[in-house]
Amino acid sequence: MLLAPMAPPAEAASSSRPNIVLVMADDQGWGDMAYNGHPALKTPNFDLAAKECLRLDRFYAAAPVCSPTRASVMTGRHPNRMGVFKWGYPMRPQETTIAEALKQAGYVTAHFGKWHLGSVRNASPAHPGANGFDYWLSAPNFYDNDAVLSLMGKAVQTQGESSIVAADAAIEWMKQQGQGEAPFLAVIWFGSPHSPHRAVEEDLQWYADSPKPLQHFYGEITGMDRAYGKIRAAIKSSASAENTILWYCSDNGALPRVGSTGGHRGNKGNVYEGGLLVPAIVEWPARIKAPRSSSVRCNTCDIYPTLLELVGVQVEKQAPLDGVSLVSLFDGELDARPRGMGFWDYTAPGIGTPSAQWMGDLLKTQQAGGDLEPHISSQRAAELPNPPLPTDKWPGHAAWVEGDWKLHRIEPGAANANSAKNGAKGKAKQANAKQGQAKQGKGKGKGEARGVTWELYNLASDAQEGRNLYDSQPEVAQRLAKDLESWLGSVANSLNGKDY
Repeated sequence: MLLAPMAPPAEAASSSRPNIVLVMADDQGWGDMAYNGHPALKTPNFDLAAKECLRLDRFYAAAPVCSPTRASVMTGRHPNRMGVFKWGYPMRPQETTIAEALKQAGYVTAHFGKWHLGSVRNASPAHPGANGFDYWLSAPNFYDNDAVLSLMGKAVQTQGESSIVAADAAIEWMKQQGQGEAPFLAVIWFGSPHSPHRAVEEDLQWYADSPKPLQHFYGEITGMDRAYGKIRAAIKSSASAENTILWYCSDNGALPRVGSTGGHRGNKGNVYEGGLLVPAIVEWPARIKAPRSSSVRCNTCDIYPTLLELVGVQVEKQAPLDGVSLVSLFDGELDARPRGMGFWDYTAPGIGTPSAQWMGDLLKTQQAGGDLEPHISSQRAAELPNPPLPTDKWPGHAAWVEGDWKLHRIEPGAANANSAKNGAKGKAKQANAKQGQAKQGKGKGKGEARGVTWELYNLASDAQEGRNLYDSQPEVAQRLAKDLESWLGSVANSLNGKDY
């Protein structure tokens, strides 16, 4: 892809080329925040930011699991366009990432923490450095306390609470960049509160009265809160505090059993609101002058086009984007999303990525003077489906959100042959997720057409997606179905490589 800077408008000159810090949690649901009404959690730093900044109350992850949503942040595109169907799939090297785009405008770039878009070994074509990051301290998946991380391909042993480790490394790097003139992009992706939950004593102390299965989960979120507070304090004390964007969100909806969806239907792994809605806060004093909340429906795909517009970078021959720019929302001028949002949980198993084991093996091998090849999935990251996948069959659970309407399309189908070999464990997890969907949908009333199950909800009056209006609102259903299937066809074409 070719990229070219374009001059920002005169009125935006005061906020041109801001520093950008993107922070993301791993498995924090919409309701896993004290400011969203959680009765037990202690999140004082998130709460303060939600009070002082722009709080996005209807912010969606592009997918109900981790790797796909992270791909959407990097590209502004739905993850199925690049074959990142579930956890553990690498991002295609053919994609243009936000780091690559911003480098064309003179940015220095760094990634810290969970990557989960490919192997973080030296020879990998899918590690952060191969995707535009000048510096990276990364893990192939979620990482725990005292984790072994990959410092630009070299395994290093870290010490400390996992979120604090990533925050401290990022703060040190940002301080170094502050001594120069180039703006920076820092992507900080925590490994919490992904299971297994292992909070440190400092964060556990607040939850002695909570049920034991919840204490460590809550403690990990409080650990993230401390790390976020450190990042925010470091930005506020810097010379570029006014012109630094700090954007926080999570990668998917709440975990079952321990997490909170805030009352929304479903959870992680589901295309219902509980699996997609996540907390989100944006701070940028130079442009977002007063604290406020917004109920405009936004998406992780929106991060890429928003930042490119703000910086003034235009990608030549840009592949189709699913995100929209939120610049007018930052300025208080956007009351509704200008176009619909598509979701598609493709029927494929995830790929196991045991970060602690892999990084431990890499550390031992490198200490002995050797190195390890990247895993086969990353070695094949650039490959396209062969033969091409059908463009008129869309197995799995898809949905289209337009305004307050949400249409679900659920088509039966088996995992594709290439994905099937990734293991019974992934298949079992996928089966469990689908079983959970079926249980939640029982008794709700469903539309049936062409072998596909349809569900239509008005989110304004039915945020819990409990009253299926598919049969009683045929005109709305048909209009949304047309838009959804047109979008699915576009995604399938991208998946087959039509964009490259």
